[in-house]
Amino acid sequence: MSAEADLSPEAVAKAAPSPTRRDGGPWARARAKLLRDNTAMGAAFVLVLIVVAVLLAPLYAAQVSHTDPFRSNLAGKIVIDGKRVPIMQRSTAGLGLGVTPIGPTFGPSYFLGADSQGRDVAARLLYGGRNSLLIAGAATLVCLVLATIVGVTAGFFGGAVDMILSRILDVLWAFPVYLLAISLSIVLISKGLQIGPITIESNSLLLPIGIIGLIYVPYVARPIRGQVISLKNSEFVLAAIGLGIPRARILFRDILPNVSTTLIVFVPLMMALNIITESALSFLSIGVQPPDASWGTIIQEGQSLLYSRPMVSLAPGIAIVVTVLALNVFGDGVRDALDPRSKLRPR
Repeated sequence: MSAEADLSPEAVAKAAPSPTRRDGGPWARARAKLLRDNTAMGAAFVLVLIVVAVLLAPLYAAQVSHTDPFRSNLAGKIVIDGKRVPIMQRSTAGLGLGVTPIGPTFGPSYFLGADSQGRDVAARLLYGGRNSLLIAGAATLVCLVLATIVGVTAGFFGGAVDMILSRILDVLWAFPVYLLAISLSIVLISKGLQIGPITIESNSLLLPIGIIGLIYVPYVARPIRGQVISLKNSEFVLAAIGLGIPRARILFRDILPNVSTTLIVFVPLMMALNIITESALSFLSIGVQPPDASWGTIIQEGQSLLYSRPMVSLAPGIAIVVTVLALNVFGDGVRDALDPRSKLRPR
């Protein structure tokens, strides 16, 4: 005769399977998926190396190359293989008139050679990278903040507010982006900017940051506005409105958290776009102003040496390509990690 099963609550609780452990929510799942993406992590590693390298620019200039990358050194000399060699060497082309900067030494000093002013290209490349990344990062922050304010306000409140803000975005959208950037740069960099008691000099990095951050606002605000309109008409927001929850709480508790993933995806993509824009403006001499340097200004300075010393322009060009490529690859990985539909795709 078999014993009766123990149906006490304690026995049932012990026999019941334990609930599956939660994996930490959507943010933890996204982070774990991003960490499993070897391509995105490789791009992130490249970006970290670039950032560390440009941050160490003062150390490289002072302790490795022993040069001042912002001072002309036309009469300087360096030691190569035990011999003192002039940085500006007599030209061997044609009639032998003029001088040509020394080429890459691949040593501590003048690793990538010198520019037309006898300055160390490698040191200027690192200092220029600091300004390029600083301007691109700050402009991305300015753009995303302005675009979020405009897009969320227009989409959430609708009506006349949406109409006015949308028409302002349409006006900015009507201008070709580079034409608008060039126009603003020419006006502001030639005269500076005065806002009440605040004066921004023409050579300040705040000018290219503000210009680049402003011109891309419509390109970010429009998708955010559309997403906010979609969220405002969703069931959970309509239910919150029906329950009498204040609109401010709905905005900060339901709308903005759902928009934040879109903003995160925009960060690396806008960084890459802003680096290209800053380099283009600086190449045209309406971006970063001397004595500061950026990758665009270095390319412009090496334009006259393109045939004799191509490394002056090639080095910052390669730096731009590698940085932009790494940002785009990392941005694709972030987008896939935050996209809930991506887990339905075949691997």
